[in-house]
Amino acid sequence: MAVGIFDSGIGGLTVLDVVQKRLPEVPFVYFADSAHAPYGVRDSDDIFELTTAATQRLFDEGCNLVILACNTASAAALRRMQETWLPKNKRVLGVFVPLIEALTERQWGDNSPPREVAVQHVALFATPATVSSRAFQRELAFRAIGVDVEAQACGGVVDAIEDGDMILAEALVRSHVDALKRKMPRPQAAILGCTHYPLMEETFQDALGPDVSVFSQASLVAESLADYLERHPGMAGTGAARFLTTGDPRRVSSRATQFLKRQITFEAA
Repeated sequence: MAVGIFDSGIGGLTVLDVVQKRLPEVPFVYFADSAHAPYGVRDSDDIFELTTAATQRLFDEGCNLVILACNTASAAALRRMQETWLPKNKRVLGVFVPLIEALTERQWGDNSPPREVAVQHVALFATPATVSSRAFQRELAFRAIGVDVEAQACGGVVDAIEDGDMILAEALVRSHVDALKRKMPRPQAAILGCTHYPLMEETFQDALGPDVSVFSQASLVAESLADYLERHPGMAGTGAARFLTTGDPRRVSSRATQFLKRQITFEAA
């Protein structure tokens, strides 16, 4: 009963790395749908079909709980999965919840009316599909009022990271930050709304400036998962950690090893 972590590619390894350090006793099965990455340029039906297929594969591996460490899947597919597809004895969690908890400083179970929060000008950097879904703004509006969110679709960044072209990725990040700042010159906080983007966190911070608080998901998701497993211990158990991919295992293993700076070996899914 390992815990599953799903991403369209290797970006979710940023989440896995922190989660493994926070929960060393929990085995994780990581699934990268590299053959179909990136998801951020696909339509919602396509994302739903791909995400449910990958999640089912993780269920087949013995996972009762799957983390969608993919903002695009969380934005475009999670709610539909929970309403129309998810088996009763399984759970799927997204990555928006911990971000919004941190931004609004209120727990997800707090169902009191929306209220003003300290941060009023937020920059959201995400894939085109996540931006068009407006899922982040929708969930935030349930809990906070008076927050101006300016979203910037960061086309090309995921592709560059997946290809290992960090020079191009850095140039694209700086271009997207410049575009965002033309619309919102002085954001107070920035959300890195894709699990690939923490690999470029230093570049985002440098381009945004030292006065902008950058929210990256990995540590927030790790703490949220630790809390969830403490409250639902039956959702995790013994099992062997594995790395699965729909892409070329050798190529994906090489990229993953490069990014995490430790040997990662993927198997064909």
